[in-house]
Amino acid sequence: MHENQLLIDRISEYWNERIHDLEIVTHPVGTAGFFNDLAAYRFDKLNYLQRVVDFTAFKGMKVLEIGCGAGIDAVLFAENGADYTGIDLSRTAIDLAKKNFSLRKLKGTFRVMNGEALEYRNELFDVVYVHGVLQYTADAGKMAAESLRVLKKGGQLIAMVYNRNGWLNIMSRFFKVGLEHEDAPVLDKYTIAEFKEMLSGFSRVTIVPERFPVKSRLHGGLKGFLFNTVFVGLFNLIPRGLVRKSGWHLMAFAVK
Repeated sequence: MHENQLLIDRISEYWNERIHDLEIVTHPVGTAGFFNDLAAYRFDKLNYLQRVVDFTAFKGMKVLEIGCGAGIDAVLFAENGADYTGIDLSRTAIDLAKKNFSLRKLKGTFRVMNGEALEYRNELFDVVYVHGVLQYTADAGKMAAESLRVLKKGGQLIAMVYNRNGWLNIMSRFFKVGLEHEDAPVLDKYTIAEFKEMLSGFSRVTIVPERFPVKSRLHGGLKGFLFNTVFVGLFNLIPRGLVRKSGWHLMAFAVK
């Protein structure tokens, strides 16, 4: 079996056994409360997301999300009228996303699929959304190329990767702060220049560093106190323009 496929299989197995952010939920898996817990935590932690991505702007458009997880962002697309398709390597994730949509009486299509080998024809989608997935896949360049292939001319890719020069990566290295899923088979980080190079096939690419420190519910004790009270407070006193390039998330908006 090809080495890349072996790695894809390991990635699939890893995410089949895990649910992202499960540690913060207070309701049983698969219930309405469970999905509401995930959404509340996600949009608190990623407080920039609904500001930089206008989920109301895709009504009637064909949207493909690669790595849809439990369908948290998917709900925003579907609720606002997008023709939504979500794929994921994880059967666990796809089953949860279907349940999420069923509970909310939303329409969407979900399939277990490898984002590096999309089973769709050329120029089918208006938007491809890949938030927090490229850094966990076997070959991010292949996934980016596949995203480009299935986009219509003038279509948009919205993608996010972790910033190698981001504040959280620096904290992780120097203060032994663990990163989410650092035990995953693949966890890559990129500079702005490297991300632009990955997306060089697009006609126009804009990279926006985002996700700056917010209080965390995951850490308690002295470490949690120091992070939430001292570090977050002091960091956010610095004018954003001075620390913009240290955003942990690099958001790309690319046009085919």
